[in-house]
Amino acid sequence: MPAPKIRRRTLCSLAMSLVLEPLTAEAAPPASILDKQKALDAQTWWDNRDGDWYKANIPFFDCPDAELVTTWYYRWELITKHLTYGSPNSGYSFTEFIDRPFWSGAYGAISCPVGHQLYEVRWLRDPQYAQDYARYWFHTPGAQPRNYGCWLADGIWAAHTVHPDDALVTDLLPELIKNYQGWEARQLVPEVGLFWQNGHDDGMEFNINSRQTKDILRGANGYRPGFNAYMYADALAIARVAERAGDKATAQTYQAKAASLKANVQKLLWDPKREFFFPMSMRDESDAEGNIVKKHTLTYQSGKFAGSPHGREEHGYIPWQFNLPDPGFESAWKFLMDPEYFFSKFGPTTVERNDPLFVLKTSCCWWSGQSWPYATAQTLKAMANLLHNYSQKAVTRMDYLKLLHIFAISHRKDGVPYLAEALNPDTGSFAGHDGYNHSEHYFHSSFNDLVITGLVGLKPRSDNTLELEPLAPSEWPYFALDDLAYRGHTLSIVWDRDGTHYKKGAGLQVLVDGKVLATRPTLGKLVAKLPAAPKKAPVRPTRLNYAVNNDGDYYPRLTASFTDPKTSLEAVNDGNYRYTVHPPNRWTTQGSPHTSDWLEVDFGTARRIDTVKLAFLDDGTGIIAPQSVTLEHFDGTTWKPLGSAKPIGHRFTSITFAPREIARLRAVFVHAIGGFTGLTELEAWGTGTLPYTPPPPRPGNLAFNPTGQGFPKATASFHDIYGGLPEKAIDGKVNYKPTPVNRWTSYGSPKKTDWFEVDFGVAKEVSRAELAIYDDHGGVQPPESFTVQYFSVEGQWRDVENLVKSPQVPAGSALNTATFTRVTTTKIRIVFTHRGDSRSGLTELELRAE
Repeated sequence: MPAPKIRRRTLCSLAMSLVLEPLTAEAAPPASILDKQKALDAQTWWDNRDGDWYKANIPFFDCPDAELVTTWYYRWELITKHLTYGSPNSGYSFTEFIDRPFWSGAYGAISCPVGHQLYEVRWLRDPQYAQDYARYWFHTPGAQPRNYGCWLADGIWAAHTVHPDDALVTDLLPELIKNYQGWEARQLVPEVGLFWQNGHDDGMEFNINSRQTKDILRGANGYRPGFNAYMYADALAIARVAERAGDKATAQTYQAKAASLKANVQKLLWDPKREFFFPMSMRDESDAEGNIVKKHTLTYQSGKFAGSPHGREEHGYIPWQFNLPDPGFESAWKFLMDPEYFFSKFGPTTVERNDPLFVLKTSCCWWSGQSWPYATAQTLKAMANLLHNYSQKAVTRMDYLKLLHIFAISHRKDGVPYLAEALNPDTGSFAGHDGYNHSEHYFHSSFNDLVITGLVGLKPRSDNTLELEPLAPSEWPYFALDDLAYRGHTLSIVWDRDGTHYKKGAGLQVLVDGKVLATRPTLGKLVAKLPAAPKKAPVRPTRLNYAVNNDGDYYPRLTASFTDPKTSLEAVNDGNYRYTVHPPNRWTTQGSPHTSDWLEVDFGTARRIDTVKLAFLDDGTGIIAPQSVTLEHFDGTTWKPLGSAKPIGHRFTSITFAPREIARLRAVFVHAIGGFTGLTELEAWGTGTLPYTPPPPRPGNLAFNPTGQGFPKATASFHDIYGGLPEKAIDGKVNYKPTPVNRWTSYGSPKKTDWFEVDFGVAKEVSRAELAIYDDHGGVQPPESFTVQYFSVEGQWRDVENLVKSPQVPAGSALNTATFTRVTTTKIRIVFTHRGDSRSGLTELELRAE
């Protein structure tokens, strides 16, 4: 998809409050070195233009490499596109893909990139983002911490080193242990002393080992160096947390586990002849031609390519990501910067260039040569550790900068900052790896953490010793990392070779809370003691967003005076916000006949609210930020004003008022002249207590059966084989997203029409049907039409009389109502006429006598 043309956008400071809901962080102090507004305005591609949020939350960076600087700021914006307020109970989490694919867990999170994500978001000033995400994996129903190989415990510990919270990590210790034990029960082979894994579940679907089996997608279960390095890192993290908790026995147990993995990775997975770490096969496996990869052999030690000098894959560098290898294995790094092996213009490649199975594909998930941001970030982290902690001559600091620069320019599409799943290592093209409404701005890697801990060289520690060892070249005349939140302080790290660039003095300086802590005249290592951290601010009352509804509960419930059928109300309270036209996450009033429209939130019960935030769209034409927005609450008889504002697009507009109990809230928009109003998110914040409990659904739904037992009972003429069962469409949950599967569909039906039936078990009066129609924009779409039938006393199905539908043309991802003359019957069914080759589906059906 060609990138949209980007007009120059700057992030102006505004007098009105337009920031995200303050969480637990204190207000950020003014930057000591860099002009934040100037730094933001220097970038002209912004989609999220909430400059106040950036100023309050991100560290600022400057250096002579403009591409690095642009990618630095792009990566912070990328994070906001994946930031998800899942529910009041779970708080914040992060998605990997822009959509929430069927293989993701609750609220779209996937465990594969969680380590990268935690390392990246730990540098946001507000610790709640990373800390909520740490809790998410163990406290949220539907989270899937062991679906993919990852370094979850290590990532949680990494976040702790930046924002120390002993109470959090020790509270999570039992869950961290249980999660590790789950991996051991499933995948540890005691007689080998290593964990097995396959490429698919390590995020590498088609790889050179699976391609030597009959199952090229999921074959080649083996002892992979990367996955065992993750388990090594997690074991060490658990040991460190146990030490914090005073549990010496557990600490010693997990230190021993880590030591055993370390020894066995080095003993079993290193090939001294090829000087590299390789996967070792778990069992004999043959390919379609009958070639056999033998049990306990490394890549190409058996099978079709037995004896090949190749077989090196980029994930062989992962052990250094966690400082696992002892000295003596550094020769592996001589291949990284060699074009005959891994180096390329937009690399590294995932497999060495001359490998017999090296291939570049313009289709998803072939990790046999493509440049993969996930792996590039791992390699750069490993390379920084190598340069910091090992004595070797295979790679240099200039090599690190060269590879980091390549990674920075790999974040481009048509000259605009961008990232998708993979790219051609020779051209930088994302073709074939850039699925629409899926792969855009892919959050499956880190970048800014590499700048902070590698290029600038801050080594996070769990004590109050500040350790700095920049990998930036001494040839650079300047660089600055400013307003960095670290262990209760604000750091500025400045290199100004002659003092003329920032005019704060010559040499390398570390400032803590605005005061110079340590200096040296040349670029090199600094170690200093941090001052005591300021006392933490008193714990404030818990703040909850009462508008979000990702769990399909009846409340909070959205209605609007007008909705463009190409958009969906459910986008407004899904916990995500982004302002792009493509891919969309929006509700709009496009086509409304009114000069003013409204959107209402019914909370189902009174909630104590004091702030409402609205993320307005502004496409330049068509959808434009409205002239005004007025907030109102319903006092039981009339709508009363709460406040108003003049909105600005591409950022949150906040309306704050004295706290009050509100059961129904609405925003009234006066459309811009020549335009229509659109939102990507609405948040309603107030104080509350946890756990949050949603109100019960509105009574009177004759189809409601939350247990699936007894009556009413749902059946259908056909249902799909992917879990789309009829009973899921009468359980009281409405979820239009792919996951979790809470729907019935007729996908795969050979018929042009299908029916969905509810049997009450006894006669009921019915006069209204409410259909929440599911639409995945592919195989399941809104029907061409539907009819409502009842089962007559004569034992015949008959059409209801005086059927009135709203909207008249069925709309997907929206509530469709059908009213009709009241009937008394034991059964109601909806008969769908499918649209084209697609089939119909429901996420919920309500039947009422109204």
